Amino acid sequence: MTTSVIKLYYFYKMNEPLAERIRPRNLEDYISQQHLVGKNGVLTNLIKQGIIPSLILWGPPGIGKTTLANIIATASNRPFYTLSAISSGVKDVREVIEKAKKSGGLFTAKNPILFIDEIHRFSKSQQDSLLGAVEKGWVTLIGATTENPSFEVIPALLSRCQVYILNSFDKEDLVALLHRAMVEDELLSSKKITLKETDALLQVSGGDARKLLNIFELLVSVDDEIVITNELVLSKIQKNTARYDKTGEQHYDIISAFIKSIRGSDPNAAVYWLARMIEGGEDVKFIARRMLILASEDIGNANPTALILANNTFQAVSIIGNPESRIILSQCAVYLANSTKSNASYLAIGAAQSLVRETGDLSVPLQLRNAPTKLMKELDYGKEYQYSHNYPNNFVAQEFLPEEISGTKLYEPGENQRENQFREILKNRWKNRYDY
Repeated sequence: MTTSVIKLYYFYKMNEPLAERIRPRNLEDYISQQHLVGKNGVLTNLIKQGIIPSLILWGPPGIGKTTLANIIATASNRPFYTLSAISSGVKDVREVIEKAKKSGGLFTAKNPILFIDEIHRFSKSQQDSLLGAVEKGWVTLIGATTENPSFEVIPALLSRCQVYILNSFDKEDLVALLHRAMVEDELLSSKKITLKETDALLQVSGGDARKLLNIFELLVSVDDEIVITNELVLSKIQKNTARYDKTGEQHYDIISAFIKSIRGSDPNAAVYWLARMIEGGEDVKFIARRMLILASEDIGNANPTALILANNTFQAVSIIGNPESRIILSQCAVYLANSTKSNASYLAIGAAQSLVRETGDLSVPLQLRNAPTKLMKELDYGKEYQYSHNYPNNFVAQEFLPEEISGTKLYEPGENQRENQFREILKNRWKNRYDY
């Protein structure tokens, strides 16, 4: 190449973000998400079989959802179309679907892939416009979202998609990503870069791989020889983090502070962080949804009314919208903060799930089994079952757990007035079986 061509090449390279320059092109280069793309990962197996269902990739920002969609399309040798929910309307969706239909592969395993970034931002009408194409096999839909698809994707579309959760990067993944950038990137590999300390770099990036690489590139772009330390990161980057963080880190940090303030029974801090979110233009449904989760996770049966109020709050703000929703959100936040707290139900289901994973599919006791057929009745299905309502106080002591885990206590009532009553009731009913 001539000198001018070389200069032009490097100009374009320099203007292409580092995250894009080292974007993985195949599953082998994809860092993390081994449950999906590892040797025995579910997506790995589907790609090998040539069967790609419509799917939703759910995970935090900068985790590699777009990259994974591109890899799936490349590995399965399919046409790839992409839309952004921010800039695309119903007309754009229909145009892309028409292009996909004309590209061939209808009703075959090679249907074109339509990737929609931030699908949670699509309106109901926009999502409705996808239904026919997905249902008839004109396209295989891959949607990416940072929000729970159960709330943000219409049921009709969600039922036609598999949902796969992408987990946040751990420290080792992010450090490995930095090392790969230093080795594989043409521009960075020509520099002498030493990763002496990475804690501050990882903290500032907030687990967002794209943000991490952007910050890293900014740090190493000035000198050909540089030692990365915590002090350097904090002095060079901390003042400029806003340029990387309009909806990312603060979005998660402030909602975290809000939830922890309510959990910690501080209504003053709760309404402060609520105000920060409202002033920042946060989605009111997102705030209400997090309070709905908290009402069950952190208050639970210590005050069951909290869940009812939180659910009504979610319904109300979904109808009313801004600016009046702020009043309803404030009322709910103050109520939840002042409420008695208990995470007993949350701990109980966690313990139960751990037990299930540990013990596997234990047999349902015969007396609890359904007996809709004559054969099942002859096999004593349900024979020894004692109908609780036929006994004093609508209770009779009998076995409801598989024999292998009989007597296992999973629910431990919290130390509050209501659940202390539960404890006494359970102790009177079950005597020593569960050690209440």
